[in-house]
Amino acid sequence: MTLHPDDREDLMREAVALPDRVELSVPSFDSLITIGFRSNSAMSIFIGSDPVYQFDPEGRLRRAFVAGLMYRSQHTSLAMLKRERTATQTVLLRTELGDDALQAFHDTMLVALTLLEQKLHASDFRIARSVPDVVCHITRIQAALASVRLAKPWLSPTIRRRL
Repeated sequence: MTLHPDDREDLMREAVALPDRVELSVPSFDSLITIGFRSNSAMSIFIGSDPVYQFDPEGRLRRAFVAGLMYRSQHTSLAMLKRERTATQTVLLRTELGDDALQAFHDTMLVALTLLEQKLHASDFRIARSVPDVVCHITRIQAALASVRLAKPWLSPTIRRRL
């Protein structure tokens, strides 16, 4: 995830942490969609450069980048993280989403991912690029999207800071 959408490089080339990835052109989406899997089967979805959703292997949301803001799972809530830069320092401001904002975030995410899931089931997409190029990732993506839709709870356990 980049901090600014303009900073995004060629995700298909740069996303080495996602050894299995595909770039799709899907009607109803203005941007290409890049979907990849980490070695532990955790899925990441990039709808253009924003929004970005990262899930754990069980389909629970870990992190997101939406409307220029970063979000991190707090198990039962999401923390919205906003960087404020001054000439001398960068401060990361953390705000926990309230119940209404949390529900709105979840609903908005599910609308986009459900539409994507429907388009994949209807074969209404085009594969632009794939890594590896001989693997069809669609069945795996469909299963992962179903896991996201059905995940209870829908948020992953709290992400621990690295020491």
